[in-house]
Amino acid sequence: MKILVTTIPFGAIDPAPINMVGKLGCIVDQNPIGRKLTEQELCGLIGDYDAMIAGTEPITRSVLENAPRLKLIARVGIGLDSVDLNEARSRNISVSYTPDAPSPAVAELTIGLMLSSLRKIAISNEGLHQGKWQRYFGNRLSEAVVGIIGAGRIGKRVIHHLAGFGCKKILVNDLIQSDLGTNDRAYCWASKEQIYREANIISVHVPLTGETRHMIGTDEIQMMQANALLINTARGGIINEESLYKLMADGHLGGAAIDVFESEPYSGPLREIDRCLLTAHMGSMTEDCRARMEIEATEEIVRFASGEPLQHIVPDYEYAVQAHMNKV
Repeated sequence: MKILVTTIPFGAIDPAPINMVGKLGCIVDQNPIGRKLTEQELCGLIGDYDAMIAGTEPITRSVLENAPRLKLIARVGIGLDSVDLNEARSRNISVSYTPDAPSPAVAELTIGLMLSSLRKIAISNEGLHQGKWQRYFGNRLSEAVVGIIGAGRIGKRVIHHLAGFGCKKILVNDLIQSDLGTNDRAYCWASKEQIYREANIISVHVPLTGETRHMIGTDEIQMMQANALLINTARGGIINEESLYKLMADGHLGGAAIDVFESEPYSGPLREIDRCLLTAHMGSMTEDCRARMEIEATEEIVRFASGEPLQHIVPDYEYAVQAHMNKV
């Protein structure tokens, strides 16, 4: 049995996943390039492998056509937009993921980006490193109206954290108005349009699908208050980066904080705007959460190799959603 590990890093924090696959007696090859693989690169690598421990590289129909032996994709993380689920199913390839492991880290980074943007921490730090002593006025999180778009695993955690700050109001939008497990007085349900118009801070926590791609573009950003903050720790492509750049370059928005991009590593024009805080897709990159993600994905490989049932198989509704989006 041959296993390809494409996710980067792997085993850097905790060697447990490397030791786990080592004990299987399998051939294990790690990403030879040391960065996120392109579709073409993965097509050239995948041919001889029975299973893969995957990151966010594109696992498309073309990739799967070049993977005649592949039977399991163990995704390190929660996002599934990079995997052609239904093509995998048509080829009897199982797909598993680690939906819970990254949530605490992403939620905490979101709060950190809010605080840094409100108090201009990153701008002050960069200025002081350049020898400039300048103090900036900012705003407090407790004085803000915060809009949360997407109240799933991560969105709920962000809401719980925000409740502790005593925000003026937390506006929440989701397809399903479920119990968020916190004081009802801490939040209220709202439309996206209400959030765009009323929130001082808008944070996005939805998956990338055909319907959410470029969900926030020129029209939506123009609805936002002139000094609003826009946060994206979900998926690149939900916010139209070109629209965001043009409007911020014209002076709209008090700031933005973006952790995820349509093309990574990011090298686009948002780097020119100092009030746009950019981080390198590091939402899940805390030592505990990253280690947990890698271990959970590797445990699925061990179960697969041992003939045991998988425990974190992607549910059927994710296949249905992706199939619907592909028809839109």
